[in-house]
Amino acid sequence: MAIDEIQVSDADAGPYGIVVGPDRALWFTLVHRGAVGRLGDGGEVTVYPLDPADGGPTVIAAGPDEALWFTEFKGDRIGRIGTDGAISAFPVPGAGPYGIAAGADGALWFTAMRTDRIGRITTDGTVTGYDLPVKGGMPSMIAAGADDGLWFTLNQGNAIGRIGLDGEIVIHPLPTEGAAPVGITAAGDGAMWFVEIGAGQIGRIEPDGKIEEFPLPDRAAKPHAIVSGPGGGCYFTEWGANRVGWITGYGVVEEYDLPTAGSEPHGITIGPDGAVWTALEIGALARIA
Repeated sequence: MAIDEIQVSDADAGPYGIVVGPDRALWFTLVHRGAVGRLGDGGEVTVYPLDPADGGPTVIAAGPDEALWFTEFKGDRIGRIGTDGAISAFPVPGAGPYGIAAGADGALWFTAMRTDRIGRITTDGTVTGYDLPVKGGMPSMIAAGADDGLWFTLNQGNAIGRIGLDGEIVIHPLPTEGAAPVGITAAGDGAMWFVEIGAGQIGRIEPDGKIEEFPLPDRAAKPHAIVSGPGGGCYFTEWGANRVGWITGYGVVEEYDLPTAGSEPHGITIGPDGAVWTALEIGALARIA
């Protein structure tokens, strides 16, 4: 397993979220710099500052409109950046938006951590929201499922939720107390996979709500983000252990140490080159081939 690190910012900028754009480049957020970055296939790095720069851009997703959409957790905004670098921002007052994902209805769906809601924003900026039945649950990441629903984690609610395109919400409590789920992704087998940062486990939930949990070899690894890989397996970051992990559809785990100690891996994606890419808060992107 070959791992390379590509410096994309200084260590204080904090690369956080990462995704492949419609231009096949890697787009990432700089949470402490207040900017969005782009790594082209030739290795060139472009940084687009946000105005204002204090919004804390966090999670970024490819939209249905050939643009990238991202959350500004501190700034209470949803942002949009075109592949030409043109930036728009849409206020969501008091929401604390964090996770964001494109839905099957052509809109973007996001979590509102501070208001216990799931939000929906159309590509023209129209925002609606849905109250969650769990208060203080801190909805975190969100991902579209194969069933056209949006599945999300409740970090402090210790549960996985699903919201349909009609706004109907179902909550599935987790078996492990204090699991504190964060990242979530749809795997090729129709299930949703998620990470439990508080319990050091990877979880899997079927469309009918059946849950399995797989303990990691290092329960203090603090898994953070997860992305679907080949064969129904998933790659995930171990933020507290400086590693990237792989779990098969049968729950077998492999782990890969990152070259630089204390690199704090956060977001993760599969690049256009088929390699695994993760954003490192030390100012780099890691490529795992």
